[in-house]
Amino acid sequence: MKQSNKHLLIFVIFSLLLLIIGLVLAIRLGSVHITFRDIFNSIFNYSETLELMLVRDVRIPRALSVLMTGGILGVTGAMIQGVTRNPIAEPSILGVSQGATLVIAIFYATGIVITTKNVMIASFIGAFLSGIIVLGFISKKANNNSITKILLAGTAMSTFFISLTTIIGLLSNQSQMIAFWVSGGFRNASWSDFLLVFIIGTIGFLIAILLSPKINILNLGDDVCIGLGESPEKIRFITLMVMIPMCAAAVAVGKNIAFVGLIVPQVVKKILGEDYRKNIPCSFLLGAVLLTFADILARMLFNPYETPIGVFTAIIGVPFFILAARKERG
Repeated sequence: MKQSNKHLLIFVIFSLLLLIIGLVLAIRLGSVHITFRDIFNSIFNYSETLELMLVRDVRIPRALSVLMTGGILGVTGAMIQGVTRNPIAEPSILGVSQGATLVIAIFYATGIVITTKNVMIASFIGAFLSGIIVLGFISKKANNNSITKILLAGTAMSTFFISLTTIIGLLSNQSQMIAFWVSGGFRNASWSDFLLVFIIGTIGFLIAILLSPKINILNLGDDVCIGLGESPEKIRFITLMVMIPMCAAAVAVGKNIAFVGLIVPQVVKKILGEDYRKNIPCSFLLGAVLLTFADILARMLFNPYETPIGVFTAIIGVPFFILAARKERG
């Protein structure tokens, strides 16, 4: 127990240190160099200068939006892996994120004004519809066969939704804008975007913490869960209902970012074990760290041009997915 607590403390301190470094770099680095004095003045001594406006209205809300989105993706990945007892389950692999992206594409194509509120509504509709389909699979007893069906159905839905999104983009002459959504990014992140992910992410995170003991029980197996007086179907349903608005908010702000929810819970589990009371909050921390540094790379690699952030998460995530799938199969 003492050794486990020691690992937890080291993990949290190291993650927080990396996160602080990442936030500072995210605010300072870019086509316009920002000093520490500029950061201080933008917060405590603001005036209408280019540098201070850039820090306060562009870089700080973007950095904080990335942090919260990464945390949300880490938490939702841990939750879905816990209730399916499968290490390669993840919201984007199950089609939830792609469903949200599809409805956003429909909004673009029909000429609906794109605001933070409308994007959130579109994301929620898409995430809810695809989540209901996923629920039809995970509501069954989660044995190896049903888990295989979940992943196959999720992969099929992901491909189908992205294909429809691409077709809608081509037919509506909005392919460039929709391509930006499909590949992910925080180019237009604002304070309203941060407020969205902060409110929904915080509420979802707190509920996930409360659910973590039940996810621990479900992770022992359906028979054990029933024997302890809990309903596996009820736990899976509640978990998915919590995940849907969290995934919708993440898509609304960060677009379609894959593999963060796959990688992060796996790394946390390797370090801290199977206890989701620890894994869920630590997945939030590590998800925030991973996406913060991915966003820095996306902005700086070909500066002043921005690379889609999904490229970097996919470069890490695809090999990780293959390794995890091979291990699960073995």
